[in-house]
Amino acid sequence: MAISEKKIYPRTGDKETVYLKSIVTDPAIIIDEFTIYNDFVNDPRDFARNNVLYQYPINHDKLIIGKFCSIACGAKFLFNSANHTQTSLSTYPFPIFFEEWDLEIKDVSTAWDNKGDIVIGNDVWIGYEAAIMAGVTIGDGAIIGTRAVVTKDVPPYTIVGGVPAKPIRKRFSDETISLLLELKWWNWPIERISQNIEAIKTGRLDKMK
Repeated sequence: MAISEKKIYPRTGDKETVYLKSIVTDPAIIIDEFTIYNDFVNDPRDFARNNVLYQYPINHDKLIIGKFCSIACGAKFLFNSANHTQTSLSTYPFPIFFEEWDLEIKDVSTAWDNKGDIVIGNDVWIGYEAAIMAGVTIGDGAIIGTRAVVTKDVPPYTIVGGVPAKPIRKRFSDETISLLLELKWWNWPIERISQNIEAIKTGRLDKMK
């Protein structure tokens, strides 16, 4: 049993939820299997255009999302070109308008601070209209609250919320988190995941096999 990369919709008759791996073709956006996006406002197939913002080729920055993630409507990933450099005396992006100010085109990217890629782990839930900023890494099993603005890395299995997002609590004990990170069930063969669905759904780590 394996998911077809051509399968777009996980549920029959539901056109609001898509498997992102099946619809995103931009090589700068790397998405693994079973990660879903739901959008009840726009066509979810337009995820790359509507939700991945300011990701310009000049930066070579990437959005990397693992397996079994759930991304809610309106979640945004804001890349480096959304920034205005703070090393300048002005926040005005003079290098972008190089022709107007007789500047070198090769210096366009100095208009912003480059903080790096956005990396989302596995089994991450990103809530409604949350915003993830450039350079952020979100650990496996984390939960990002509704309309949170994530400016810093989020540890595995941690719930964060607010503006800027701050830790609310861990989902499990440190011992359980360590075991889950060791198990990495999302990398199991599909058949093994299927055999353990009930244990996963009911939170019975002791029944995982």
